[in-house]
Amino acid sequence: MQSINVAIQNPWFFASFMGTLFLLPISTYLNFTSMQSPRFLLLLAASVIYAIGSFGVTIFGNVPLNDMLANVDLKTAAADEISMVRQKFENPWNVLHNIRTIATIISLLLCIIASINGSSES
Repeated sequence: MQSINVAIQNPWFFASFMGTLFLLPISTYLNFTSMQSPRFLLLLAASVIYAIGSFGVTIFGNVPLNDMLANVDLKTAAADEISMVRQKFENPWNVLHNIRTIATIISLLLCIIASINGSSES
């Protein structure tokens, strides 16, 4: 997991992760016609769900766990220390990852519905 956490920090990951955080609200704003517009409301919901459920959970949940894991020197740590760190890391990280996954899927589905709905509004 330590090597995955290092490998994931690359321009492609940051472009998709941060790009969605910026471009989705911009798209929401550009699709504002009224507060009752279904397309606008769907995109607004998608933006909020992504910002909180994916980005927020990652920054305030998964990243601190990743940092904790990065501070463990696997070459010098005793087996019981590694086991203890794994117990502190694995279950919370998996729960947070599941939240991120569900939030991202919901956000994507809302964007798809907004796109389909948008074609019928025109």
